[in-house]
Amino acid sequence: MANSPEMRASDADRDRVAAILREHTAQGRITMDEFNERLEQLYKSRTYGELAKLTVDLPDVDLRNQPATVSQSPARRTGLHPGLRAAWGAWASASGINWVIWLIVSITSEHLIYPWPLWVMGPWGVILLISTVFGSPPPDKSKKKKKNK
Repeated sequence: MANSPEMRASDADRDRVAAILREHTAQGRITMDEFNERLEQLYKSRTYGELAKLTVDLPDVDLRNQPATVSQSPARRTGLHPGLRAAWGAWASASGINWVIWLIVSITSEHLIYPWPLWVMGPWGVILLISTVFGSPPPDKSKKKKKNK
């Protein structure tokens, strides 16, 4: 059954039109001001006819054939859990700060003192390493989206 202009549009329909508007903005067909105006009107729209008015002056865009332009960070490609990435970042920051303090104390005392930062970073690093190797994988966002539908 074809969608008549009077039929109510869903959130998914509005999201599709928003993606089309983003693509036309990226291609330079509409300015950011026009995009923002159309986007504001988009989320006020209730029917297919109102949605169609937003893209009537734009050529059709097949979003399925658009190249993927989003690059993932190395941590995301490796599948490291976001909490674990944050823990490794905290470990690296704390270790770096401790080594700087150790270096300053060693320089000001005019001789090298015992490398105590090893006791800070060692056990913590071992625990993180074990968690990284044997920990659970990150949550699958695609499964979560399917459950919400």
